[in-house]
Amino acid sequence: MSTRQIQFREALREAMTEEMRRDQRIFLMGEEVAQYNGAYKISQGMLEEFGPKRIIDAPISENGFAGLAVGASMYGLRPIIEFMSWSFSLVAADQLLNNVPKMLYMSGGQWGCPIVFRGNNGAGGQLGSTHSWCVEALYSNVPGLKIAIPSCPYDAKGLLKTALRSEDPVFNLESERMLSDKGDVPEEEYFIPFGEAALRNEGDDCTVVSFGRPVNFCIEAARELEKEGINIDVLDMRTVRPLDTPAIIRSLKKTGRIVVVDQSWPFASVASEVITQVCEHAFDYLDHQPLRVNTEDVPAPYAKNLEAEYLPHKGKIISAVKASLGKL
Repeated sequence: MSTRQIQFREALREAMTEEMRRDQRIFLMGEEVAQYNGAYKISQGMLEEFGPKRIIDAPISENGFAGLAVGASMYGLRPIIEFMSWSFSLVAADQLLNNVPKMLYMSGGQWGCPIVFRGNNGAGGQLGSTHSWCVEALYSNVPGLKIAIPSCPYDAKGLLKTALRSEDPVFNLESERMLSDKGDVPEEEYFIPFGEAALRNEGDDCTVVSFGRPVNFCIEAARELEKEGINIDVLDMRTVRPLDTPAIIRSLKKTGRIVVVDQSWPFASVASEVITQVCEHAFDYLDHQPLRVNTEDVPAPYAKNLEAEYLPHKGKIISAVKASLGKL
């Protein structure tokens, strides 16, 4: 495949544009997605191509336009709903937790909700406690949803295209801090299956599992650890619903040690579930207790230095890997 370097935001835009050209049922709705070209310029130029009936500016009413999407999808349309921040999705909790994941079940298979909800997840940079939610732990608790969390432009496009062809509701959790990141993206069409992890770095000493933005910190940590003769597997889960547990266990059988890096709070997090899966299915292969690197268990601080320390970072990951090897 021929590739070119494009930004994360451009990869998202390409995925939506290609699928909207293919399927007339798809429309995009959200705050500032049309006239303003998107709060983060992800939908730039889409209003000009598709017009105001398919690129729709919504009022500041997440519960309202999420509910509109439920009704539209039940009648055969394929909505993309952009939340400016997944923190704001909490306003639409009844739609997202009570209606979207349960409609197919409660209607006896008559109506589903093939909707893609997408937007920025986690700390975006000095946005404070109420605008820095990582929602994957909350939403992954609910059956009936698929949750994708891309870590690079290639995955951003491939996962979103898969989401837009899914018959199930998909939550696509992006990161404002990665939108300008560039990476190789093929010019040809491609899709990334849900539930298939990617091996980003290979080693025999420890398995490091992550997803989303922290994958990049894990790769940075791997480079530093290599200088000390420590080689780690870095597994990018790509989706947490479904979770590629077999890939985690295959790596653990090789390394005997595991560190899970998760930008959610530690209590009842995705990292907690990964470790539970490991203990249930591969306990005998553990040579050290599983370790976690999470966001600190406090509200997100506003101060730049405190926010940086609050989040997972390279130093915390290196310390956790060394602890699992008994080298601290």
